[in-house]
Amino acid sequence: MTGEFLINGERKTFSFSSRATLLKVLRENGYTEVKEGCGEGECGACVVLLDGKLVNSCQVLAATAIGSQITTVRGLGDIHNPHPIQRAFVDAGAVQCGFCTPGMILATYSLFQKNPSPTNEEILKNLDGNLCRCTGYVKIIDAVKLAQKRMSEK
Repeated sequence: MTGEFLINGERKTFSFSSRATLLKVLRENGYTEVKEGCGEGECGACVVLLDGKLVNSCQVLAATAIGSQITTVRGLGDIHNPHPIQRAFVDAGAVQCGFCTPGMILATYSLFQKNPSPTNEEILKNLDGNLCRCTGYVKIIDAVKLAQKRMSEK
């Protein structure tokens, strides 16, 4: 089957199996920032924003996302013009191996869209679906708080 998607603001048309997940279609078409972790929707490595909602792309059939707006972490900013959340993750040292980082950043972005001033408890709850095996979460939570501080100052 063939489907058109709006990915990071660009219209893209891909051919794929009717059983392909959104994760598989994205990765096969160069969106390697969307990571394949558990394949069961438990780790958060594959999260994207689908029409503004944070979803595990490994749990979404690509066919159901045809015509949708998809945002990966690359859609927030890039190396030359990073989003304040991306910059905060780097500055706080929350990017040890980087595997979970795209999902953590998108989860943080999604949280700030709903609540620009979350409490510590709300931050922890929001990041609950994202697993990190390197940092122990301290630096990640520091990064979220740093991003929150910087974004509230603008």
